[in-house]
Amino acid sequence: MSKKILITEDSPTMRAMICATLEALGDFDIFEAANGFEALRLLPRESFDLVITDINMPDINGLELVSFIKRNDQYKTIPLVIVSTEGSERDREKGLKLGANAYLVKPFSPEELQKLVEKFLE
Repeated sequence: MSKKILITEDSPTMRAMICATLEALGDFDIFEAANGFEALRLLPRESFDLVITDINMPDINGLELVSFIKRNDQYKTIPLVIVSTEGSERDREKGLKLGANAYLVKPFSPEELQKLVEKFLE
């Protein structure tokens, strides 16, 4: 059974890059959300094995999405990786403190993301 990954990223180009990176790694069912609202709509529909989210998105940003997922008993065990242009230590600490399992700063290499995905989907 394929693992299910939810990618929440408002940039179509970055979403496509993340999808291509994951497809090169294995057979995953990849779901795409262009913003936090779409992610919140998809969460109850599938049983996700991993969530990858950007921070800077309109409406519900990635940190709000992380907070929602990690405070919800139904979703709090889903590993969560933040990918963001926000690279300061303060931003990183904030994301991890909210419950993200990893924080990857853009631009990142495909290998960095693949290692994280393999780590959380073992």
